[in-house]
Amino acid sequence: MLKYFTMTVGAVIAAAVVVGLLRGYVRAVCGRLGGIIAGCLTGLGIVGAGVMAFMKNATKKIDTSQWNYYIFIISLAVLVLLIIAGILRLTVPVFKGKLKKPADIVFSAAAGVECFLAIFYALPDVLAYPYTLLLTEQTALSTEYLFKMIGMVLGLIVMLLTEAAANRGLQRLGPVQGFIVLCTGGLIYGLRVTALLLKVMLSKHYILPNSSAYKPVFDIVKATSNNDIWFIYGLLAVLAAVPVIIWIKSFRQKEPYSNPAEKRKIKKKWKVSRRWADLGVFCAVFTVLNFLVIEPYANRPVELSPVEDVSIVDNCLYIPFGAVDDGHLHRFGYTTPNGRHTRLIVIKKPNSSGYGIGLDACDICGETGYFERDGQVVCKMCDVVMNINTIGFPGGCNPKVVEYTVKDSAIWVPVEQMIDNEAVFKS
Repeated sequence: MLKYFTMTVGAVIAAAVVVGLLRGYVRAVCGRLGGIIAGCLTGLGIVGAGVMAFMKNATKKIDTSQWNYYIFIISLAVLVLLIIAGILRLTVPVFKGKLKKPADIVFSAAAGVECFLAIFYALPDVLAYPYTLLLTEQTALSTEYLFKMIGMVLGLIVMLLTEAAANRGLQRLGPVQGFIVLCTGGLIYGLRVTALLLKVMLSKHYILPNSSAYKPVFDIVKATSNNDIWFIYGLLAVLAAVPVIIWIKSFRQKEPYSNPAEKRKIKKKWKVSRRWADLGVFCAVFTVLNFLVIEPYANRPVELSPVEDVSIVDNCLYIPFGAVDDGHLHRFGYTTPNGRHTRLIVIKKPNSSGYGIGLDACDICGETGYFERDGQVVCKMCDVVMNINTIGFPGGCNPKVVEYTVKDSAIWVPVEQMIDNEAVFKS
């Protein structure tokens, strides 16, 4: 559950902050109509992300890198347009007078397009988790599948709260303060998008290795890829700056009032503002803790059990029942004539005299291997729990099947089976 929670937060956090800042600023300076325009385009982005998730997994018509290339280019162009339009709205009198409504509509539409693109890029992979998990879990009724879906949903809920905190927080700032915060967040997001765009350009060979630009671009991509988390921390710092400004404004507010009712109304307004500010700080701090504490814990390395010695008898791996009848997972190794280290797993099936036997690798996750946790066999790569009774049968994340015989109170696996599958093991 924690793994899919952290994966969801990591995938969506940048979009959540940027969308919240954009929608909040639009609602504050362009009014209800602007909020509706930006909100509709944001909703369209969610629908588009769902369609993209389906197309990526159900068809072979989607070139993800090419789509991302177009998304990043349009996103950067719209960000520049937003900054220019925002400056004009704040400084040119005509955009505050006769042309205010058209200017509001154009600005709101541009902000909505940016929200659409941010969601359209970030959300499809998350929405595809239920489908990709079914490729390994084989059923949506398992407890493990349910827990992983709960992790994904909780991650999306936290991201919705983050978007709401940024949205409502920016609505409570002044036009100039809000625009400064928006530009700061937009600049950080724009730098991240630029780095991602350069990465796609390298992967698609739009910048060739013999080009003079290749080396500096490669160095930039390498540096930003290894330090992408700092873009996220920058956006979270912007998110945390919003409540700080609100708190300062709330304690310094000196709004005039003519009667006690108006005074109570003003106090109520700033009390609500401080609550949204508190939520913004909570979301920023919690997300940082997610990256620093929860994610490392969820992705902590799992030590596989030691590889046990196995005898070679009659050109077969010879495993006596007595060595594997304790109900625990056992791993045996065999080095092929080519020097490739292969592994075999054996576990006695519960309430049965049979054994689950297969390679310590699968068709989906490769040679990452399996480990035992609370009496269950778990794939190290995807954390999918195996049904022990199905080990030895093909399908899903089950271990790759090998032929074997059972005789003389022992398991006999032909050496040829390990040699034939040595390509599965890279080391």
